[in-house]
Amino acid sequence: MCSHQPPCPSADSADREAACVVASRPEQGWSLLCNGAVVFDDTGELLPDGRTVEPNRPAPALV
Repeated sequence: MCSHQPPCPSADSADREAACVVASRPEQGWSLLCNGAVVFDDTGELLPDGRTVEPNRPAPALV
């Protein structure tokens, strides 16, 4: 999908979030990357093949 030079990371690579944003809907909390992945503001992801990546949230602080 990516036509950038050098090519952006694929949706299967660990650094997939480094791909360029091609569409953004900040009011809805998501962005489409040129590798086909959709990333959400909560850090969750939807990959082009339908797999999901759970949000990477920090552990709650102990009081």
